[in-house]
Order: sequence, then structure tokens, then C-alpha cells
Amino acid sequence: MLSLNELWFVLIAVLFIGFFFLEGFDFGVGMETQILAKNDTERRVLINSIGPFWDANEVWLLTGAGAMFAAFPNWYATLFSGFYIPFVFALLALIARGVAFEFRGKRDSLAWKRTWDACIFFGSFLPPFLLAVVFASFIKGLPIDGDMQMYAGFFDIVNGYTVVAGLTVVMLCLVHGLMFTTLRTVGDLQVRARKLAQKLLIPLAALLLAFVIMTYFMTDVFEQRGALLLVLVILGIAAYVLSGYFMSIKKDGWAFGMTGAVMALSVLSVFVGLFPRVMISSIDSAFNLTITNAASGHYSLKVMTIVALSLLPFVLGYQIWSYFIFHKRVHEKEHLEY
Repeated sequence: MLSLNELWFVLIAVLFIGFFFLEGFDFGVGMETQILAKNDTERRVLINSIGPFWDANEVWLLTGAGAMFAAFPNWYATLFSGFYIPFVFALLALIARGVAFEFRGKRDSLAWKRTWDACIFFGSFLPPFLLAVVFASFIKGLPIDGDMQMYAGFFDIVNGYTVVAGLTVVMLCLVHGLMFTTLRTVGDLQVRARKLAQKLLIPLAALLLAFVIMTYFMTDVFEQRGALLLVLVILGIAAYVLSGYFMSIKKDGWAFGMTGAVMALSVLSVFVGLFPRVMISSIDSAFNLTITNAASGHYSLKVMTIVALSLLPFVLGYQIWSYFIFHKRVHEKEHLEY
């Protein structure tokens, strides 16, 4: 049976998996507005396809951070103080993106729309890139001392390994978003989304392979959890191959599920490789933050568990209901809000 510390580590992992799965396709669609769309009408179709979902999907990130703060305050303190600058840029990008969704259609001006369209693109590119850099830094190791203080320089955070991780997640979000577009649109836009997703499978495979190889040689996670990680890698490869197969036979729902599975398995691999650690010290393994030394007291975890398990079904029910209500495809001829 899981201890409360282990349970909350698992719950935080689930929250971040949910965030990358759900918000991942939102990020992909946001990037598509500049990569796939040919005109303003197609951009509005793409934005409306995620209109009912994007803000609720971002709640998974806020909830994950909140759970981290409550369950593992030392992890939260070291993480957010050490990564202050990347998180500020990610937050500003998310704010600009959210404002752009609401403001781009308020004036019939080309310059006005181009400005907000740029905010949507960069607000969809930067957050997954920066968050992937942070998660890759977790497993690579950071200069954390015995007082749980992180003294990371620029190249401790931004280096070849973390940049490859960032580009991999961005590309995966784009492919995941393209498959979501095939589910939410019709006609030529749907066809082009599927074809572009198929073209991106090869560069995405190269990035995923490079990241796995670099992880093997540049981190200790395979030494710690080699057998389990190997299983996750094999499952990821199977999901990836199946996504390409389903794209080829135009089974877009299954293809979307498989790209989402690759995303979920990738995030899960990070948490599996970390456990029971939450942040790795590159100075001395004795300074690692773990689910024990970074956690709140037993009573706090117990109260949080009762509250979380009571409210979680309602939150999940609401989100499932919203996806059911807004499941219909978006047509160009319909009234477009944005």
C-alpha cells in the first residue's frame, strides 16, 4: 500500500500527465495558426476548435503546482526560486496567449490581428519548451546544496540535453495538436492537418530517439529504474508506430489517442526515473530532494488527501461533460467568435 508521500507524488505525476496530454494539443493548435492556416478564416476555425477547452486545460498546471506546494513545500520552494526566470517567461507567454484569444477579433485591423496571432504562436511555443527544459533539468541534476538551495547558472538549465528535450516536447505537442485538428475540423483543413502530422513523424522520431539516448548516457535514471523505463520506452515506440498507422488509414481518433499516449508515457518516464527523488543534486546525492525530506507533515498530507479525493470526481466530471457538450466539429461557414 502506498504511503501518503508516495500517493501525493503519484497524484502530482498524474496532474502533469493530464496537463501535457490536454494542454499539449492546445499548444499544438496554437502553433498551427501560423504553420497550417492559410488565411484568417482558417485561423479562426483553429482557435474556435480549442475555444471551449484551453482555459480548463491550463487548470491542470495550476493544480499540479498547488499540490506540489501543499504536499512537498521544500520541492516547491527550491523549484520555483531556482527556475524563477523560466517560469516568469512561461507565465507571461500563457497570459499573452489567453489575452490574444479574447482580443484578436475585437478590431478589424490586419496589424492588430497579426500582433495577437504572434502572441498566440509564441504563447503556444514557449510554455511547452520551457517546461520541458525544467523537467529535463530535474533528471539531469542541478547544483542543490545541503540547505535545499539551488544555485544554477544559465548553462546548468539551458544546455544541449534540455534544449533537445524542449524541442522534442514542442514537436510532440504540434503533432498531437494536428491530430486534434483532424477531429475538430472538416474539409481541406482537416486533410492538410493529417498530412502535415504524417510528415512530422520522422523528425519527431529523430528527436525522441536523441532524447532517449542522451538520457541514457547523461543521467542516472536508467541505472535507478532501468527495467521499468525500458518497458515504458517499448510502449512508447508501440504507440508511436500505431499513431502513424492510424494516420495512414484515417482513423484520426485512434491516432490522437496514440500521440497522447506517447506524451503521457514521456512525462510518466520522468517521474518514474526520479522516484523517490523529486530533484537531483549534481553536487552530492546526499543533497537530493526526496518524497521524504521535501514533504509536509503526515497530518497535512492526510487532510489534503481527504479533500482531494472528495473534490476530484466533480472536477473530472465537469471536464468530461464539457468535452461531450462541445464535441462537434467546427465549420468555416458557422459564426466564428474570435
